[in-house]
Amino acid sequence: MTRTTDVIGAVDVGGTKIAVGLVGDRGDVLSRVDLPTEPGRSFDDAMNRVIDALSGCLRHVRCALRGIGIGATGPIDHVTGAFGSVPFFPHWQGGNPAASLAGAFGVTVAVENDADAAALGEAEWGVGRGARRFIFVTVGTGIGGGIVIDGRLYRGAGGTHPELGHIVIEASGSPCTCGGRGCWEALAAGPAIAERYAAHARVSRVPAIAAHEVCALAREGDAVARDAVVREARYLGVGLATLITTFAPDVVALGGSVMGSYDLFEDVMRAAVREHCVLVPFTEDTIRTASLGADAGLVGAAQVWRHRFEEGHRNA
Repeated sequence: MTRTTDVIGAVDVGGTKIAVGLVGDRGDVLSRVDLPTEPGRSFDDAMNRVIDALSGCLRHVRCALRGIGIGATGPIDHVTGAFGSVPFFPHWQGGNPAASLAGAFGVTVAVENDADAAALGEAEWGVGRGARRFIFVTVGTGIGGGIVIDGRLYRGAGGTHPELGHIVIEASGSPCTCGGRGCWEALAAGPAIAERYAAHARVSRVPAIAAHEVCALAREGDAVARDAVVREARYLGVGLATLITTFAPDVVALGGSVMGSYDLFEDVMRAAVREHCVLVPFTEDTIRTASLGADAGLVGAAQVWRHRFEEGHRNA
């Protein structure tokens, strides 16, 4: 194979899977390897497997590595590159993937929270392309997101990552893992739809049911499942209306595992947005589904590096 132009290494660290690959200048994934995260093993073990996988990708594509971007679940310091306390990775606290990969490959490395990485990817190569004010929301086991304004990732005071999933939607609502009550995540993430179904259905499989199973039952006409979907859709819409009212974005993109069943939620969700979002510009085209699909994590990770180090994308 002939040598290609320089590419960006990309690493997407999730709770169950680590995706490793190479991304070109058009946001195209040139090579990809998926590894089990195996969080019970050491951080060094994970980094050694990532290094081996990325080295294999480079041998396959035969290209020069310009830099490496990382998107990672859980609290990770975008300045130092070190993991904080991550429930998924009990032995990884203090581990620094940026330092590990920079040492192994001799290139600059940038790291961000995975939701911020996905926001950057969708803003550059997905449905947010061309939008000056863009919000990405991921709905899965939790709710997270990132905000990109005029091409720059929005950060809060002290460089903090805004926790979109913990805006309060209903002050007397369900307890949240953050310690509060009525957070958007507690009311509208995947576990909420499963818990709603479990609380009202009378079948033996309920304790182990997952959100995607509830969605499948709703498609089959199960009344309890439909009720759970409608409830979640309304809370999704209330949360989106809050974001739209606060930021007046051009585009809000929805991704994550629960949004794989977007069509089940769309009508009720949009009706809730129209009901609650009345003071800022809003059209039906403001809300869109994310477009990068299975490659979103890698494309976003690569964009993390471009955003940090390349002219026209720099943002400390």
